Amino acid sequence: MDPRGNWAQDVLRCDLCETPVLPTECMYCDICDNYLCSPCVGKHLSNESTEHKVVPFKKRGSTTKCQKHFSKICELYCEQCDIPICVQCASKEHKGHDFVDMVETLDNQRKIMLRDLQEIEKSIYPKYQEIASIIPVQRADLNENSLKISKTIEKHGEDLHREIDTMIKKLKSDLGEMDSKYLAVLNIQEKEIVVMISEIKQSIADLKKLLKSNDVSLISAYKSRNDEFRRLPPKLTATLPKFTPEKINKEQLYQQFGSLSALSIKTEEHGHTIDFPGAESSPSGRPLIDIPRIIREINTEYGVFFLLRSVSYLSNDEIWMSGSSNMMKLYDLEGKLVKSVRTKSGKLPFDIAVTGSGDLVYTDESDKTVNIVKNTEIQTMITIQEWTPRSVCSTSSSDLLVLMDSADSKQSKVLRYSGSTEKQCVQFNDKGQPLYSNDLYKYITENKNLDICVSDGGARAVVVVSHAGKLRFTYTGRSKTFFPWAITTDSQGRILISECALHCIYILDQDGQFIRNIDNCHLQDPWGLCVDTRDNLLVAENKTGKVKKIQYLT
Repeated sequence: MDPRGNWAQDVLRCDLCETPVLPTECMYCDICDNYLCSPCVGKHLSNESTEHKVVPFKKRGSTTKCQKHFSKICELYCEQCDIPICVQCASKEHKGHDFVDMVETLDNQRKIMLRDLQEIEKSIYPKYQEIASIIPVQRADLNENSLKISKTIEKHGEDLHREIDTMIKKLKSDLGEMDSKYLAVLNIQEKEIVVMISEIKQSIADLKKLLKSNDVSLISAYKSRNDEFRRLPPKLTATLPKFTPEKINKEQLYQQFGSLSALSIKTEEHGHTIDFPGAESSPSGRPLIDIPRIIREINTEYGVFFLLRSVSYLSNDEIWMSGSSNMMKLYDLEGKLVKSVRTKSGKLPFDIAVTGSGDLVYTDESDKTVNIVKNTEIQTMITIQEWTPRSVCSTSSSDLLVLMDSADSKQSKVLRYSGSTEKQCVQFNDKGQPLYSNDLYKYITENKNLDICVSDGGARAVVVVSHAGKLRFTYTGRSKTFFPWAITTDSQGRILISECALHCIYILDQDGQFIRNIDNCHLQDPWGLCVDTRDNLLVAENKTGKVKKIQYLT
């Protein structure tokens, strides 16, 4: 056949009678992969050892074979599991789920695809090209602004250096004047003492000469000067000048020197929304369903002896997990163990996260490190001195946010890292007060709007700061018993928090307003949380070792 797909001009052969058949007249069995002429269709269907699905040649491949029952055709589509299934699957593994006809599903999908193609080609793609053309201009503006600010900073620095040099010169001048004044006094006293010493020496010599003399007139004329010599010169006592350097207060110095305003990046999504004729209108965010439901339960090797704590989504089929064991484990949705990785230190990981490139990251409080797992090799990314890393998350910009406590467990802060380079520290509010408690169990995540969200068990609060580290709000629950554990966010910017004691999940909007609880899914000690690409919530049960996949959006 023509590899370019121009099969209308080619001739096929029936796999039963080997008669040449034009593609426009050829039939095809999707199950058996046979080409058939019209007369042989009946003969082929008479073979009852397997199912058949005979379609016109141009519709070949439209039949889906069941992945579990290979001789069966997928005639149904499970809406709950989002996969094609056969009748046998519907009566067993998917019993009780909602189904629709496979042909109807395919027809609907083709209509959606055609509409999407038209919209992409005629509206979306040109708009993206237009937006892309703006980026070089924005980049040029950025470079120009950066150059201008750099020159201003340098000039200001030179001014500050001049002021410091002037200050140094004045201090040295003042010191010189004080030295000269004291030196003049010393010189005067020294001259007076030298004269007096000379006179004392002369007196000594005269007295020795007189004592040897018998000249009555000289001896009679002697006048004692000892009273004069006994009056010693005044003793000079001076307090010499001292320089007392002030401790250099870096923060105060930065404030006096000046500061950069924070970079503000706004994503005006609605400003780029395109109206396309025929496109179905949809709400800005998927609404919550009335009754959340469990769509899958994943049994793991965790449980009473090895408690399950953290879960981090890798793909639609696989989830990383960790707990009170030095092994971090990758499971598929069927509960099959795919991979295990032992921590480098052999101690327990405190928390895990998955980067945008699919690598596993974990914190190790025993050796104060943050590590990344690439394939099976563990590399230490960050070693922290005098602080202990606790929770970690990977951001949309591929940075890492690490929540840590001081060695004396009295302080907590969040550090942002690009690779192993520290970029940002979040520790205090505008009044200089700590943002976070010193409690051991705190977890961190980044929201869609780049907010940094921390669940703080010690403070019994969820603390949310902006990308620049400014406090946006603190949520303290709807009762005094509120005790947050793990935290995650979905694609709509909603914040989800596990409440282990009350066995439920809190849902807030991105501004900290309470939306609802998920308390109907028989959760037992919910701890770790994450969401998949479809915004299904994955909840790790601490003591049962189960992970429950919950649908809470329409």
